[in-house]
Amino acid sequence: MYIFKLFLKFIKWLLIVFFCSTILAVIAYRFVPVYITPLMVIRSVSHVGTDKSIFWRHEWKSLDKISKHLPVAVMASEDQRFLLHHGFDFDAIQKAVKHNRSHSSKRGASTISQQTAKNVFLWPGRSWVRKGLETYFTFMIELFWSKQRIMEVYLNSIEMGESIYGAEAVAKEHFGKSADVLTRDECALIAATLPNPLVFDSSRPTDYMLRRRRQIEQQMRFMPSFPKAGESYDPSTSQGGIYRQKR
Repeated sequence: MYIFKLFLKFIKWLLIVFFCSTILAVIAYRFVPVYITPLMVIRSVSHVGTDKSIFWRHEWKSLDKISKHLPVAVMASEDQRFLLHHGFDFDAIQKAVKHNRSHSSKRGASTISQQTAKNVFLWPGRSWVRKGLETYFTFMIELFWSKQRIMEVYLNSIEMGESIYGAEAVAKEHFGKSADVLTRDECALIAATLPNPLVFDSSRPTDYMLRRRRQIEQQMRFMPSFPKAGESYDPSTSQGGIYRQKR
């Protein structure tokens, strides 16, 4: 009986430490640039003993120093309802479940918020434990961060090529320029690689990638420009949404 009570006490304090530390981490990353993620470390460790680089290329850039086309391109490609949902796109989840029941090729429904939570706080994988933690961290960043901050961290932390992380690194490595001057079609091409950036290379686009880029550019025509700091998205207009100053 004593051992059982001791075990319960241990679990209680473990949960207290977990929640306190994760809440503090989420709040800190609301303001502090994310210079390193678990995936960067995992990839580098896996390259030890191979001919691949154990060093990653990454340079943090604030959202206002990244091309205005890139947030629109990744929304068009990855999460068209990003400005509308609160971390989880239940319509996309239902469609993915329906598709996966009748097709051998599986379709995911992860939002940009979910991908950001996974990239910053977790490890790659498909276990139920990791998925549960992803749900928790997605809820937390949607609670404490703005949409602008989520997009900023996403564009700085996502894998965009072999040992390449973030918009500034891929812009310099693949296009020889800074992220703030990426063109519309270059941003669409980068977005076209995101399903699998280790297979699709934006510096050497295949015919499939070029077709995918055109599809993304077409979708971008129907996407709103990304709201600036201090603005919120209002989809109530017939033009598909306007921005209003937050009060």
